[in-house]
Amino acid sequence: MSCPPPPFTHLRRLTDEGGLYEHAKGTTPRREHGYCLDDVARALVVVSREPEATLDDLRRQYLSFVLAAQADDGRFRNRRGVDLGWQDQPSVEDCWGRGLWGLGAAVSGHAEPHQGASALTAFERGARWRSPHSRAMAFAALGAAEILSMMPEHRSARELIAAAATMIGRPGAGDGWPWPEPRLTYANAVLPEVLLAAGAALDAPSLVADGLRLLGWLLEVQTRDGHLSVVPAGGRGPAGAVPGFDQQPIEVAALADACGRAFALTGDLRWADGIDLAVSWFLGTNDAGTPLYDPDSGGGCDGLEQGGRNENQGAESTLALVSTMQQGRTLSLCPR
Repeated sequence: MSCPPPPFTHLRRLTDEGGLYEHAKGTTPRREHGYCLDDVARALVVVSREPEATLDDLRRQYLSFVLAAQADDGRFRNRRGVDLGWQDQPSVEDCWGRGLWGLGAAVSGHAEPHQGASALTAFERGARWRSPHSRAMAFAALGAAEILSMMPEHRSARELIAAAATMIGRPGAGDGWPWPEPRLTYANAVLPEVLLAAGAALDAPSLVADGLRLLGWLLEVQTRDGHLSVVPAGGRGPAGAVPGFDQQPIEVAALADACGRAFALTGDLRWADGIDLAVSWFLGTNDAGTPLYDPDSGGGCDGLEQGGRNENQGAESTLALVSTMQQGRTLSLCPR
C-alpha cells in the first residue's frame, strides 16, 4: 500500500455542527457518546497545519469548540453532549493541555487573522495555570512552542514551556532505563519533543541534548525486527513483554511528531527514518502485519491487536493517522 496524502474524508464524516464525535462503530459516528475537547483540540492542530481553503470550515468549527470549552478562569471542560451541554467541570487535566496546544496551532497556522487573535487571547488566559500531570503540561507546552514560533519573546509561552521542561526533568543515569518516569504510558514521545521545543525556544542546548537522548532511546526500545512495536494500551515497564497489544495509534503519531521536530532541528537522517517507521506502521509494517489505514474511508483503525486490528475508526486514531501522514509528507514520503 502506498503512502496516502493526509486524508480528511473520515474526519469530516465524524464532524457535525456540534463538534467531532469521539467514537465510531466501524465508520459510523456513535452520537450517543458525544464530543470531547481532547479530540477537537487535536483536530484543530492537524487542520491548522494545512493551507487549503477547503478546510476553512473545519478550522472555524474546531476553534469555536475549543473557545467554548474554556471557562472564564482559563481552565477547560472536556466532555460535551449532543445537546451541546457540558458534562464536566473545568480542570487542568489533559484537556487543558490539548486545548492550549490547539489554540497555539491556530495562532501559528492558517487561521484567519481574527481567529488567530481570539486563539491568542484564549491561550494567554489558559497559560496562567499549571497542571500536576506531566502529559497535560507537555501538551500545553507544545501550544506554547507554536506561539513562540511566531512571537519568540512571548512571556507566558516562555514561562509555560520552561515549567513543562522542568517537570519532565533530566534523563536517568545509565542506558538501561533513562526514561524520567517508572513506566512508559501513552503519547510518550511528547516528553522528549517538549524538551526539544523548549531547548530551541529558550536557547538551552542541554535541553535539546536531553530530548534527543530520550527520543533516541524511546525509538530504539519501540523498534523490533525493523518495524515499530509500540507500547500497548496498558503501558510498559522495564521488564514488560514485547510485543504488547493493543497498540495505540496515538503512540505512533507522537513518535512521528517528535522525530519531525528532531529532524528539523538537527537534519539527522535517523529521525527521518523514525518518521518512515511511523508511516509504515499505519500501512501494515507492524507486529500483526495489518494496515491501520482504511483507504476506502480515509480513517484510522482504533488499535493494533495480536490477530489484526480494531475495525472501529474513532477520532483519536483517525487524527493520529492524519498527523503521521503530515509528517511523512514533509519528507516527501507521502504525496501532497
